[in-house]
Amino acid sequence: MTTHPSLAEQGVGPLLRAWREQRRVSQLELALRADSSARHISFVETGRSRPSEEMVLRLAEHLDVPVRERNALLLAAGYAPRYPETPLDDPALGALREGIERLISGYEPYPALVVDALYNVVAANQGVMTLVDGVCASLLEPPLNAMRLALHPRGLAPRIRNLRAWRGHLLEQMERQIALHRSEPLRALYEEVAAYPVPETDPADEPSEPVPYFALPLRIEHEGRTLSFISSISTFNTPMDVTVAELAIETLLPADPATVKYLQESIS
Repeated sequence: MTTHPSLAEQGVGPLLRAWREQRRVSQLELALRADSSARHISFVETGRSRPSEEMVLRLAEHLDVPVRERNALLLAAGYAPRYPETPLDDPALGALREGIERLISGYEPYPALVVDALYNVVAANQGVMTLVDGVCASLLEPPLNAMRLALHPRGLAPRIRNLRAWRGHLLEQMERQIALHRSEPLRALYEEVAAYPVPETDPADEPSEPVPYFALPLRIEHEGRTLSFISSISTFNTPMDVTVAELAIETLLPADPATVKYLQESIS
């Protein structure tokens, strides 16, 4: 049986070409962005020219290559990785951890959590823990995964009143991340959660009084009430560490007055 070398084993050229094609950018367009020439880009992609370390990073930036994959490009070109991957519990990230904890704690009583590139929850506030109270204990064991928790039939899925719409939103979000990061572990997670059974019809998901939502809400049942939230996701600007680059902070903003009132009363 003949085995074919991976793109990385073939060198940096095929890797750069794959990213360029995935981003649907022509050699000429990339050359103009990177202050180079289409001829040089072609020579780099075919292996006829070895790009400098600066050029690899410049092309990666203009192709919006994730930080982790920029290290892979540098290695394939024969250079040392530029970006460290510091464990989140490392003392060097102490200020970051403290800031994250302060941020999500300050958001209470509204839910907020922090996830990594595989949607594993690395921090969550009491608002999140209140919502997940009562789900299957195995889903709450480390590493707690936000996608499994939301879509598993023994997780939050039975409580989500607009499950089909919310599930579609989450799967589309994962598809975009897979296209951006080309992560096989993320693809495996996607295939797992996409295969979870879905009821043929949603539970009754119309609010008693119509609400003019400005974005798709998460409508979830909690202690006999239906709470509505709008999700917002934030990432860090210009990260210089792989771990930090892959963190995302998700906050759930109350989407109607009834949810605001209930959550405010819950802490009074």
